[in-house]
Amino acid sequence: MFLNWLERRIDPFAPFDAGRMPPKTVTGFAWFYLRPIRGALLALFVIAVIAGTVEASLYLVMRWFIDLLGTADRATLLADHGVGIGLALVLVAVVRPVAIWAHEVLSNQLVVPQATNQIRWRAHLYTLGHALSYFQGDFAGRLANRVVQVGTAVRELAVVFIDTLLYVAIYAVTAVGLFGTISPWLALPVVIWIAAYAGLTAWFVPRARARSHATADTRSALIGRVVDSYTNILTVKLFARDREERAAVRDAVETHTSAYLHQFRLVTLTTTVLGALNSALLIAMAVACLVLWQRGGMTTGEASAGLALVLRLIAMSGWVMQTVRGVFENVGVIQESMQTIARPHALVDAPDAEPLRVTGGEIRFERVGFHYGRDDASIIADFSLTVRAGERVGLVGVSGAGKSTLASLLLRLHDVESGRIRVDGQDIAGVTQASLREAIAMVSQDTSLLHRSIRDNIAYGRPDASREAVERAARLAHADGFIADLVDHKGRRGYDAHVGERGVKLSGGQRQRIAIARVILKDAPVLILDEATSALDSQVEAAIQDSLDALMAGKTVLAIAHRLSTIAALDRLVVIDAGRIVEEGTHAELVARGGLYAGLWARQSGGFLGDGARYEDAAE
Repeated sequence: MFLNWLERRIDPFAPFDAGRMPPKTVTGFAWFYLRPIRGALLALFVIAVIAGTVEASLYLVMRWFIDLLGTADRATLLADHGVGIGLALVLVAVVRPVAIWAHEVLSNQLVVPQATNQIRWRAHLYTLGHALSYFQGDFAGRLANRVVQVGTAVRELAVVFIDTLLYVAIYAVTAVGLFGTISPWLALPVVIWIAAYAGLTAWFVPRARARSHATADTRSALIGRVVDSYTNILTVKLFARDREERAAVRDAVETHTSAYLHQFRLVTLTTTVLGALNSALLIAMAVACLVLWQRGGMTTGEASAGLALVLRLIAMSGWVMQTVRGVFENVGVIQESMQTIARPHALVDAPDAEPLRVTGGEIRFERVGFHYGRDDASIIADFSLTVRAGERVGLVGVSGAGKSTLASLLLRLHDVESGRIRVDGQDIAGVTQASLREAIAMVSQDTSLLHRSIRDNIAYGRPDASREAVERAARLAHADGFIADLVDHKGRRGYDAHVGERGVKLSGGQRQRIAIARVILKDAPVLILDEATSALDSQVEAAIQDSLDALMAGKTVLAIAHRLSTIAALDRLVVIDAGRIVEEGTHAELVARGGLYAGLWARQSGGFLGDGARYEDAAE
């Protein structure tokens, strides 16, 4: 009961400001995540002080006990010193075990698991708030590695400091105090050793930090490279690029190994110097004890306790040096994670943002300008378009004309650089991103699914949907037939079968039908179809066309397609080239006009618009 109560004192999922950026210094970054558990850390610190003091006091008890055996009368030992022996027994048999138990309970049941995962959870939520471009610019495996490892690194930084460095400080103070009460000459070697040890640590730490940072960076690059190969394994196999992928990973391994060796050269040198310091301390203390004992300046018990304490310090020094190295490996990990995570969110809700209120679904692009960070190439330039509520509009153009970019801007995956976009008169920059995207359903040409069950994927936009609603959406998308036959590697069947990472266990057409079912179930007032049927064969496309027509009824629709036959029946077609409107009207009007669209229609084979086709060529 007590352990269960204690384990609930830290809630990994406690509410917090998920949009607040962590500081960009190591101490500030670490404290940002440790501050919520400062009470637990304080309790651990107090218990560590008590436990360390009890451990160090055992050497004082040993000194007293050895001297007692040499001076006390055997016949009256218990009568004369029973109270002292009893107190020593209580210290060893009761106080010490209780202190150790309290320390372990606080560390293992209160701090370590909960704090680690709380840090990971908060780092993940902040990372999730970054714009799409943030994730497109890095390896998914590398980002995940940094979010996961930062929890361990920050927690270790605090716990190891409390557990290790505090213990060493207590032992060092005890040793100096014990020897100082006997003779300043006995304390002097320990003081010199502590100063030399501190100097060695001061020399070691900054170099270890730099090299640990390099090692952590190359490790993340290695993980990212490996995950990239695994994620794109189908492409690797199809193009028979196994040798090249092995070479790329080999280069990453070699780079990581080189950084690792550079780091351990420093460790070898430091450990060697520390070994020489420790030997010098042991020899100096042994000589000092021998001289003082010969002159009657210290008892046998004091000499025994003193040498035992020195041996303990020597043993701890190597452990502490390795621990310090580990601490600064964690500092390197924190620096690396900090540089990745602690960036301002590129897309944030306005301070006074309110939920979008969709009354009809009218969309207005008003003199919109945008490019992907390339000053010399405008993707969208002075673009204006009004899509009336309930109107179905098709966007036509070759690859790179800006069609999908317009869809991304409407979803506010990127911010426009000039102009504005309105939905029912509301500037989308002034509404919450969540409400905007809840009001828009989209089937994209690059359909990827989550590695979850078929049911979870279909219900992703409406997680409270009933089983019957999910299955109805699958039937309308003509996906129910293949779903019934699915079995995953764990024997789960049908709607419970998992689809693999990004849906790799399904064909492109199957993935697209699941995506269409997901949009049918979401039933949002605004619909974007970006090559929604591009992965379907003609028979399946024809079969679900009626479902798509029913889905589009009463909704504002933006449909993007290279196969013009799939959008010819829409209310209006808008032809785009280089981010500008060059022609618009119904299919019949545009064909009759004999302009650019008519040329595109004429040169299509099977309704497909080749990527290399240009409007100028089509007009000829």
